[in-house]
Amino acid sequence: MGLTKQYLRYASSATFGIVGTQKANVLFVELRGIKGKYVAAAACEHVFIWDLRKSEKMMVLHGDKSSEVSILAKSPQAQTLAVGYADGTVKLFSLATGEMTVTFSGHKSAVTALGFDKDGLRLASGSKDTDVIVWDVVNESGLYRLKGHKGVVTQCHFMQKHNILITSSKDTFVKFWDIDTQHCFKTLIGHRTEVWDFVIIGDDHRLVTGAGDSELRVWDIAFQDETEDGAEVPAKKPRLSTIIGDDEEEDIEDDDDTSILTCHCVGSIMRKGSQRVVSLSTDCTGRVLSCHGADRRLEVFLVLTEDERTKLLNKKQRKARKKIREKETQGEEEEKILESLAVKDEIQTCCILEASSKIRSFATLLENDGASVKMVLQLYNNSLETHVIQSLEGKRWAGEKQGAVTLPGHRSDVRTVTFSADNTTVLTGSGESIKVWNRATQQCIRSMKSGYALCSAFVTGERHCLIGTKTGHLELFDIAAGVMLENVEAHEGALWAIAVAPDKRGFVTGSADKTLKFWDFELIPDPDSKESGKRLTVVHKRTLQMSDDVLCVKYSPDQRLLAVALLDSTVKVFFADTLKFFLALYGHKLPVLTMDISSDSTLIVTGSADRNIKIWGLDFGDCHRSMFAHDDSIMSLQFVPKTHLFFSAGKDKKIKQWDADHFELITTLEGHHAEVWCLAVSSNGNFLVSGSHDKSLRLWERTQEPLVLEEEREMEREKAAEDAIAHEEQQVLPGQVASNEVGTAGRKTVETVKAAERIMEALELYKEETAKEKEHRETQQAHKKGLIPPMKMHPILQAFGNISPTRYVLDVIRKVKSSELEEALLVIPFSYVLDLLPLLETFINSGWQVELSCRCLLFLLRVHHGQITSSQVLLPIIDKVRSSSMRQVHHLRDQIGFNLAGLQFLHREVESRSDVQLFGDASIKMKEKKKKKRKLMLTMATS
Repeated sequence: MGLTKQYLRYASSATFGIVGTQKANVLFVELRGIKGKYVAAAACEHVFIWDLRKSEKMMVLHGDKSSEVSILAKSPQAQTLAVGYADGTVKLFSLATGEMTVTFSGHKSAVTALGFDKDGLRLASGSKDTDVIVWDVVNESGLYRLKGHKGVVTQCHFMQKHNILITSSKDTFVKFWDIDTQHCFKTLIGHRTEVWDFVIIGDDHRLVTGAGDSELRVWDIAFQDETEDGAEVPAKKPRLSTIIGDDEEEDIEDDDDTSILTCHCVGSIMRKGSQRVVSLSTDCTGRVLSCHGADRRLEVFLVLTEDERTKLLNKKQRKARKKIREKETQGEEEEKILESLAVKDEIQTCCILEASSKIRSFATLLENDGASVKMVLQLYNNSLETHVIQSLEGKRWAGEKQGAVTLPGHRSDVRTVTFSADNTTVLTGSGESIKVWNRATQQCIRSMKSGYALCSAFVTGERHCLIGTKTGHLELFDIAAGVMLENVEAHEGALWAIAVAPDKRGFVTGSADKTLKFWDFELIPDPDSKESGKRLTVVHKRTLQMSDDVLCVKYSPDQRLLAVALLDSTVKVFFADTLKFFLALYGHKLPVLTMDISSDSTLIVTGSADRNIKIWGLDFGDCHRSMFAHDDSIMSLQFVPKTHLFFSAGKDKKIKQWDADHFELITTLEGHHAEVWCLAVSSNGNFLVSGSHDKSLRLWERTQEPLVLEEEREMEREKAAEDAIAHEEQQVLPGQVASNEVGTAGRKTVETVKAAERIMEALELYKEETAKEKEHRETQQAHKKGLIPPMKMHPILQAFGNISPTRYVLDVIRKVKSSELEEALLVIPFSYVLDLLPLLETFINSGWQVELSCRCLLFLLRVHHGQITSSQVLLPIIDKVRSSSMRQVHHLRDQIGFNLAGLQFLHREVESRSDVQLFGDASIKMKEKKKKKRKLMLTMATS
């Protein structure tokens, strides 16, 4: 039996060329105690922390390449960043270290909303699966799942002063959830279209919602515990929408006297934009309210404070009284005096910011004690803009653009990518510019404006480059100077392909105008040069008329043949010197979009829009093999130099490596989250660069790790099994109804299945070791006078430091992630539960991990309540567990109370000794000292 064919694996090395993706929001974050300087923006599966002043990347929060970031949220303490992904997971990152701390798996589809409570101890997440899950950040576990929405959840928000969660959805409803009882006690039905976002202002007393129209609806919230005796509850406004089905009316609760709060619409604010609200946000104080639609305008509103509202109302009342007195003298009818302000007076338009492109999201930060507002805008063109709004004379506000982060990425899709001959630089082109990148550092060296680039090539020692544009122009650039040397109207249609001759003396271009044009490089005197220098130019030599549009052109490496792909799905091969017809390759059902010829000029590979790859021989034009390669059109393919291995990229977001000799798929490189338009392989075959519709560039590097095809196929099968587990239906626990609005937070994953297997293996080991110990004791009793050798301990127990089997089971349970514990226990069969319950009683009675043991015990009792209560064998064990758990829990409670009392005593002692209120007066005095010092410096500077 021969050796298995092995290859070297290509691994993802870097992701660059991206500033922020279009599927997530942007946030101001605090690093090293500095505010307003750093922002967090999603970059495919990663999160980049950008320095706005330097336009540099400060930190990368690495995610899993298989899932894209969909939403960001930061904790109130600004130390933790929550990241939601398209696969339904939520990860918490520490901004101090950049490391991931917790992973929550509960949603089946993309996370669309995240919100921390005021203390940062709980996190609410909403998803496309219409569920809302509340997570315990401290315990790193899920609390419960809230079911009630019938559309994608768009926003989650905890109230600051009440234990209430507010959620909105595309089902047009806004729901209020009582966290204590996990119950939806109120549903707002006043919207005709999807509710895209909302904010809470005015100390939880005002709700502003944005829907699919041009209005911002304002709702007043009144709490029962805050209303005085005899105070009238505001009259309920008529419903704005009465078109509700019978099924939906059953789920909607009307307001009644027993409700925790009342909420009624008090008015609306008309926006300038006519499209739907995309996002709605306020700063941390609720002073500035901003929103934007699917356009370039960001509307900023100023929320008046209580004093400002009182002054404005008094002013309006004085004017009204003056008018009344004037009308009384003229004998006209009297007007009523305003008793309260209108919504448009309480929330006033501040200014409108105009961005350079469509706005995806934004973040707001108040600066200089509220005198200015700093905003960062994330645009759809892969850039960030910073705007500052300042208060001018009077009440007029004006905004101006302060800076932008644009250099590290293209504004549109990367349509062409090329490696230099020395493999040190990469040339990329998009719809508005071309960029030259350093391959080692992934830094942009040059950025030059160009037409819509469709193809590119390095020429004359990598000092110049050629670009073919969508308008048929041929652009020649000097890379060192960063200028365009020449712009030639080469073709009348789109210039789809450039093929440089192997001797580097000329090139050929193919276009949609059905022509091939041949060009030569020449040196001409440079009129702009002060010295008698020369510059490069291109000269048209001859033209070959084709029968259809030219989509791709390739020279054979020996410069003997020229292959041309046409729109009629054929590839025609000509002799390069005489341009005489040599071969015609027929077989594709749709046009050939890309092709390449091997280094030894023996094979040609073609990729088509029919999703097939065909391998042809260049000697007779026979098709060696046709393979179904991608799930969508194949956009680019290229041979690895000096081999018969090649890479292909398609619109199915995948890059695949193939063996043209054995006609086998070697591996699939996954990472892009949108269509892959182009790829390029370095001349030494060590690097691969790909460009995509997600505006990212990915660098893949050949490692020394061997790749075996059988192992790759096995990994693919395992991944398919994992995906099947992840998409299983949520289990309904005993005692629960399938349509209940509260459920378990977690979901079954591969990790939970593996954790359950580890627990079952530990229980099996415990039973074996217990049986061996019992047998050893019986043998000792039977042979009291004889010498019995000591019992051999299990190798696993020896590896853990000669621990007991009981302690080993506890260690295995303790090592299970807190967020996966309940799902792992749910997978365990009941036969193992019978063995685990006595062990839990031992753990609790011995004082080992009492909190963890009680959590496992309560969950198992709730899940298997019927079977446990019907078993006469388990009743004595449950009775023992009840008494021991009560005793240990009371002991822990007393211990915690003692510690709290001791800390309070120390607190009082420190305050009495220093005569300063701890953490209070000290910070106030420090602020006063800083203010005095600042004033002194200002006076010295002015004098």
